[in-house]
Amino acid sequence: MAEIIPELNQRTLARMTAGEKRLARRLKTLLGDDYLVWYDIPVGRQRRYPDFIILHPARGLLFLEVKDWKPETLKKISKTDVTLLTGKGLVTSPHPLEQARQYTYSVIDRLSRDPVLRQTDGAYKGRLITPYGWGCVFTNISRPQIQAAIPETPRDELLPDHLMIYRDEITSAADAEAFQEQLWGMFNYQFGTILTLPQIDRIRWHLFPEIRIEGAEPPDLFTQEESGGDGPSEEPPLLPEIVKILDIQQEQLARSLGDGHRVIHGVAGSGKTLILGYRCLHLAQAATKPILVLCFNITLAARLRAFISSRGIGAQVQIYHFHDWCAQQIRTYHVTPVVSERPAWERQVETVIDAVEKGYIPRAQYDALLIDEGHDFEPSWLRLVTQMIDPESNSLLFLYDDAQSIYKKRPGLGFSLSSVGIQAQGRTTILRLNYRNTREILRFAYDFASRYLDPQAIDDDPAVPVRPEAAGATGPEPVLKRFSGQGQEIRYALACLRKWSGDGVALREMAVLYPGGELGRRMAAALKRAGIAHIWLGSKQYKAAYDPLREQVPVMTIHSSKGLEFRRVIVIGTGELGREEVSLAEDARLLYVGMTRAQECLLLTTSEDTPFSEQLSRGGG
Repeated sequence: MAEIIPELNQRTLARMTAGEKRLARRLKTLLGDDYLVWYDIPVGRQRRYPDFIILHPARGLLFLEVKDWKPETLKKISKTDVTLLTGKGLVTSPHPLEQARQYTYSVIDRLSRDPVLRQTDGAYKGRLITPYGWGCVFTNISRPQIQAAIPETPRDELLPDHLMIYRDEITSAADAEAFQEQLWGMFNYQFGTILTLPQIDRIRWHLFPEIRIEGAEPPDLFTQEESGGDGPSEEPPLLPEIVKILDIQQEQLARSLGDGHRVIHGVAGSGKTLILGYRCLHLAQAATKPILVLCFNITLAARLRAFISSRGIGAQVQIYHFHDWCAQQIRTYHVTPVVSERPAWERQVETVIDAVEKGYIPRAQYDALLIDEGHDFEPSWLRLVTQMIDPESNSLLFLYDDAQSIYKKRPGLGFSLSSVGIQAQGRTTILRLNYRNTREILRFAYDFASRYLDPQAIDDDPAVPVRPEAAGATGPEPVLKRFSGQGQEIRYALACLRKWSGDGVALREMAVLYPGGELGRRMAAALKRAGIAHIWLGSKQYKAAYDPLREQVPVMTIHSSKGLEFRRVIVIGTGELGREEVSLAEDARLLYVGMTRAQECLLLTTSEDTPFSEQLSRGGG
């Protein structure tokens, strides 16, 4: 069966016409597992919506328009438009084949600008590496009806037989082989080559910019005004050799999330936060109230805010770390804080809970609520924020990953979702593949942590143990360097940062992490003396102001790095962890989080002999 994106759930079927439903079901059942089919997804800057896009590794790209017109409504047809008899009288619409042709050439012209997607030799040198075509499906008109209504000569010009599929050809009795041959008869040529997985991903990268993973958005081939023709193209900007996008499972999940409450959990680096970002883009298109995104980490909130702002939806989407949101609610509604002996941040939470119960702070303020780092939220916090969702929309997305629960000593959530107002039974998805780290980094970190933690505590919900599976590239083995003092650790880290910068690695793509204490201040001072642009996230103000796209090396505690990722990571002061027997598991979980921030290169330094340093020097295991 073909992969239909979004999946044919109740929400997707509700958007389809009767004819589109029939065709979608035939595409799913009559095409093989190696077919990808997208329904009604915008393409390019002008956000055009082809009804169906079909991609096959050997066959190529096909664009289909679907019309539910009936014989009696089709009154006149030319090469560019059709006249229809409707309840409002005669109406002129664009010719569906012309629509499909324009979609096709708009996309193909731009795909062909990418040198990686061009033929390098042979008769088709310089052309797109895969064939393409377009066609139309009339779901309520049979081929005999058209043949009887339009003579062969004008029909060949207006509705060429090989570009048309009719009602009698998409019945439940349709033959799979005949149906596929009919689809691919819409192509004018075949190359005989097969697309590789990286080439398929690159095509998806161009077609759907919203599923790109890059932190700094690369040049978009759809930034120029689009035309429907196949005239000369401008030379494209420089494009990356390697592109990163959501994989098919992630894209399917992101596009298919329905209404109501949804839960996604999985291993670290599996793309949960990326899916949250995509969900924000989708919800912002129709939101009538603000969308609220909450996380626990101040630094992650700053990064999410930068992402949302870069996508132009900052006005619709409000992003806070939880305690900042509580403070904002108190300020907005002029609530007097409760008096107690508890710390200030606990009093803030108590104040908001009390004010909501008494009606001083209103419920249902937001169209949707999205929670990242849900594993670090207390049950009382979740009971509070779930009341903020408008019952009319009732849209909630809850993401968690217990591998990063470094603020709690217990594994898993420790409570049932239903007890905090999250009703997601049967609507939970597990992501098992890690895309962030190289295989070497993931193996090193997992082997280390598994010596001190129950494997379930490294993964997810203890009821559903999930060992991370590496989907990333290969790279250098992580390295532990031993020194006689922390001053030497800092000097070595500084030398590595200089070398990496000289090798062309952007400063923002490196990070220095440390367990806590004064080590961060000393590292920042060394960077300042060396004249290396940096930001030390040593205060709440600096954490909130962190801009992941600014060219500077971030220096932060491991706690502050949660949810972030960098090409190259140095963890200094690892000798401060694993000193005490009672805190081994907690420290191991913290170090695991720090190590898995690194995408391709991980360096750890220590100036103390501890059980951790001994194990890390043996390769983690």
